Amino acid sequence: MTRAEGIHPTALVDPAARIHPTARVGAFSIVGAEVALGADAEVGHHVVLEGRVEIAPRAKVGHGSVLGGKPQDLKFRDGTPSGVRIGTDTVIREYVTIHRATHPDGWTEIGEGCLVMAMSHIAHDCRVGDGVILINYSGITGHCEIGERATIGGLTGIVPFTRVGAFAYVGGLSKVTQDVPPFLLAEGSPAVARGVNVVGLRRAGMPPAERRVIQDAYRILYRSGLAPQGAVERIRRELPPIPPLTLLLEFIAGARRGICGAPSGEPGDVPAAPESEPV
Repeated sequence: MTRAEGIHPTALVDPAARIHPTARVGAFSIVGAEVALGADAEVGHHVVLEGRVEIAPRAKVGHGSVLGGKPQDLKFRDGTPSGVRIGTDTVIREYVTIHRATHPDGWTEIGEGCLVMAMSHIAHDCRVGDGVILINYSGITGHCEIGERATIGGLTGIVPFTRVGAFAYVGGLSKVTQDVPPFLLAEGSPAVARGVNVVGLRRAGMPPAERRVIQDAYRILYRSGLAPQGAVERIRRELPPIPPLTLLLEFIAGARRGICGAPSGEPGDVPAAPESEPV
């Protein structure tokens, strides 16, 4: 094929790679045979794209990043056909590493409109939802799932097979060893639930009445003294079944590792929020 105008002369692009005419590839980058770049996708300088890598339109990959590398998993076998998918309008900053999946025809998937800040790592078989923000030096280990519009703080590590729910916020320097339910703030080593991500929910457009229901659910879940199953039953009895609450309860039901606990020394049962409390 003829070299597209947007490909730097020093880039090494395999002739079999599928490069949209409006995509751009920077200096000294390497693009393998199974790579596909969508319209207006941008690949910076000194980037390596190897194996099956699909980069959707308008996505950007920062200088020095490596996408599609072999998983750091002793069970992985060379030649396994797997890959990495990057969603539309996602921005991957400098020196990020994202490894391909471990099983045949599997994908490590990053959703649309995400921001993966510099030096972060996303391991094999992860699923990152739309609008997720991973702050610098985040370490997302294998088989993790990050729900839509969640934020993972800088220098945070998440153990394998762990989930972070939609619209959750995990503070920096945290060690996440259990699932973080949707809509919550979690922080610490190990990470514990600190409250409801009210600011994030406001920005997402959740109405005040729904935010209050989520706050009431948080109080029952973490401050009633009940075990999670008992708290869930009480939530179902006492709170209206709005869609966000249903999402929260379904997430808890699917938690194989359990959900992150409350800080030590939490008080007992707390009454419903007064009308004056910010939501």
